[in-house]
Amino acid sequence: MSQTPPDAALSGLRSRPFPEQEYLDRLRAVQVRMAERQLSSLIIADPANLYYLTGYNAWSFYMPQCLIVPVEGDCHLFTRTMDAAGAHYTAFLPVDRIHGYPDYLVNRPDTHPFDWIVDRALEIGVLVDEPGAYVAAELDAHFFSVRSYLAIQSALKMSALVDSTELVNWVRVRKSPLEREKLHTAGKIAQRVMETALQELEPGRRQCDVVAEIQHAQALGAHKLGGDYPAIVPMLPTGETAGTPHLTWSDLPLQRGEATTIELAGVFHRYHAPLARTVVLGKAPRKLIECADATNEGMAALLEQMRPGNRTCDVHREFAQTIGRYGLTKESRIGYSIGIGYPPDWGERTMSVRPEDETVIEEDMAFHVILGMWMDGWGYETSESMLIGPDGPDLLTNVPRGLTAKE
Repeated sequence: MSQTPPDAALSGLRSRPFPEQEYLDRLRAVQVRMAERQLSSLIIADPANLYYLTGYNAWSFYMPQCLIVPVEGDCHLFTRTMDAAGAHYTAFLPVDRIHGYPDYLVNRPDTHPFDWIVDRALEIGVLVDEPGAYVAAELDAHFFSVRSYLAIQSALKMSALVDSTELVNWVRVRKSPLEREKLHTAGKIAQRVMETALQELEPGRRQCDVVAEIQHAQALGAHKLGGDYPAIVPMLPTGETAGTPHLTWSDLPLQRGEATTIELAGVFHRYHAPLARTVVLGKAPRKLIECADATNEGMAALLEQMRPGNRTCDVHREFAQTIGRYGLTKESRIGYSIGIGYPPDWGERTMSVRPEDETVIEEDMAFHVILGMWMDGWGYETSESMLIGPDGPDLLTNVPRGLTAKE
């Protein structure tokens, strides 16, 4: 069964960030990739991919939901009944292609929503169960559970269930003109948010008070364009913890003489522009200044390599060689592709800027290059988000690079 569609009088409230033709073009690109891999159907659970292909946008991804795309024909969206109404408002799909499973299936040990979803999908014909058929699912998606997989596997008696290997994510890596506009707007918001963060960091202020201002700025947006919630909350490692990534904040006051690394994002219509900077309250120690100078030189060198035709491993090598002249090394990757983001990650989970990745950089790709130098009890972090243009990177923000010292 399907949720009753919204009242016609409310249909004008529907808000989609792209025209219908953009979604149809994206779906066709996915189906072309499916045909190349001889897939009969694709089960999509990543909320970023649901949004990319249909416009569906809601905080419903904690429950089983999916889009099923056949290699030929129309896709169908399956979600919880109470969330189907949200799909009518945000997805471009017509009413008869949005299906809500009954609420009695939620959080039960003896049955699962994907039991219902697969039965309905087989009935509709977007899934087939026959010898020689291959059904792909997003087996590494954050919100695709083991029980979801087992339910599908149990229902398909003859078709083979295989990994999609991020098929849709790879279709997403080159951005359309309308997507590039979204990213530029996200960059404007990120710049405003980072400027707010730099202004609010003062000795004696609680970390949570600074983050409150950051989150307010993220929602407020920039240039009369409202912001959105980020896939990752603001991160604010401070003092000794500045040598550790991915820490958030506490209610402790900021101390003079301590450095704080700030990582946040501006978000517009789910498109993310992440940005990181480092602030020291008071006089910076010599080791932090020297690390910042070397890292910023490495950033300048790698940006010269962020050009169509170069490989991501070439970019990493340029950075490693530059900081190596100062006796510094960095083991983790230094960048990844970006675009649409939903919790818990704003990366696209495709290419990375690291020695083992030989992906060729192409025009209209988008990257977040993040240089976190995490030491024993201290650290330095800086980053840039960018679109790749014909001649190199087009940075999405214009916030001064380097160590910011506030006396």
